[in-house]
Amino acid sequence: MTTLENDYIKVSLAAKGAELQRLFSKETKLEYLWNGDDQYWGKHSPVLFPIVGALKNDSYTYKDETYHLPRHGFARDQVFKSEKISDTEAVFTLTETEESLKVYPFHFELKLKYQLKDRKLILTYEVINTGKDELLFSLGAHPAFAVPNTPKTDYTDYYLAFNADDNLTYWKLDKGLIAKDTGSIKLDGHKLNLKHDLFYNDALVFKTMQSNCISLLNTKNDYGLHFHFDDFPFFGIWAATDAPFICLEPWCGVADEVDHNQELAHKEGIVQLPAGRNWERFWEVECF
Repeated sequence: MTTLENDYIKVSLAAKGAELQRLFSKETKLEYLWNGDDQYWGKHSPVLFPIVGALKNDSYTYKDETYHLPRHGFARDQVFKSEKISDTEAVFTLTETEESLKVYPFHFELKLKYQLKDRKLILTYEVINTGKDELLFSLGAHPAFAVPNTPKTDYTDYYLAFNADDNLTYWKLDKGLIAKDTGSIKLDGHKLNLKHDLFYNDALVFKTMQSNCISLLNTKNDYGLHFHFDDFPFFGIWAATDAPFICLEPWCGVADEVDHNQELAHKEGIVQLPAGRNWERFWEVECF
């Protein structure tokens, strides 16, 4: 386990999946990250790569060959090479292996860089195409935040505040795939009140959300967090059934549609990265 800390926050990071394990504020004395209880969901903040969501029949076609990948890809279950740069920065790196090439025939380097800056944790994703062909991939974040995380509060005391949306259109999921049907949520003053039944039919998938900052707040006290992200065209919000957490998930890519032709190059949101080029995205969270 790698630990980073400054005067304000302390985080723990695992080499498996390069996954954030803990986000603790020294000022509030509160844990902000979900604890990974297997009763509901055993992860904390997995990286989704080289796909986001599910493939139709768990398979895709590339250059007339068929390959199989599980939901959200394989990176979250792989051990990354880790390097602690300083007390406040660490980098985790994953590259292709003989096994990964059997299910994903691309050469790549995936880097996750964690940085602490005052009260903020910043996670930067970098993908480098180390092969000779165009690299096709999707990438997404999946951090889960504890709800509730303060004494004498309940799940329904919490809400999400969006900085640029009054209404949200979401795409429904059909056995993990993007359905044709959509739903609409009218926000009350940019606020979405949390309740468990929001997620009884799986995640809420957004393709047209305008906000680039979502705050997790509650009606009982002034503690919370700001979650900021840029240049992610899709977003998911999810919690396991009746679980005490909320996942805020910026994505570059989504699950296959129910009638998708399964060609990887035709997958919605797929990134097409030329040989020798790199690609970056980031999100940051500020706890208070």
